[in-house]
Amino acid sequence: MCIKTLTGITFATLVLAGCSSKGNLTAAGKLVTFVDQQPDSQCQLLGSVTGTQSNLFSGAGGNETSGLRGAANDLRNRAAEMGGNVIFGATSPTQNIWTGFVPLDSKMSGQVYKCP
Repeated sequence: MCIKTLTGITFATLVLAGCSSKGNLTAAGKLVTFVDQQPDSQCQLLGSVTGTQSNLFSGAGGNETSGLRGAANDLRNRAAEMGGNVIFGATSPTQNIWTGFVPLDSKMSGQVYKCP
């Protein structure tokens, strides 16, 4: 019985830890900005990246704004890990028919640049 309880507590702790850490910005991620205009020639294109936020626990019809914010934060963190400080052309896929029934992950993609 103790093993079942310990296993349940461990699982719950891991799930909660995974949910809470994904949407938070790292110190480096806070320095990454989104831009609407193509960065100039002084900036180096590092590549494209996608940030995601799991909406499994928010359920169907969950808070879309929160999911997109988490995806944007994940995108900024990933851009910082690549050495970038600017994200250009950030987009997120449009909702589809399944969005109202299934808690799909929120995603946001963009091109990562390192600018002086």
